[in-house]
Amino acid sequence: MKKVDVVGAVIFNEKNEVLCALRSQNMSLAGYWEFPGGKIENNETPEQSLAREIKEELNCTVQVGELVADATHEYPTVIVRLITYKAKIIEGSPTPNEHEKLLWLPLDRLNELEWAPADLPTLEVLRRN
Repeated sequence: MKKVDVVGAVIFNEKNEVLCALRSQNMSLAGYWEFPGGKIENNETPEQSLAREIKEELNCTVQVGELVADATHEYPTVIVRLITYKAKIIEGSPTPNEHEKLLWLPLDRLNELEWAPADLPTLEVLRRN
């Protein structure tokens, strides 16, 4: 089975809310929420990849912080390793280039959304902190 390494950003704003991204209809797992990010390229560290992906997907620059979770999820056709980091926007304002919409939510409301299965371990870590 195909294996993919991806990164995701847990981006907090000044109100301590987290940026949630809704997968669009032209993406796999359409209609599920996720932490924005994407595939790690061969010549990149996970942190470099995350900074690039956020620039491409959200038109903003982030400072990548501490590791949140490193978990693997097996979907029917692919195994996804998702590495998530806390991140802070240092330039720009998030604009959804690939996602259907973006939403800022406080930590205690994240479970109101239907998250992609690979993102669930990150949610568990955030709930415990």
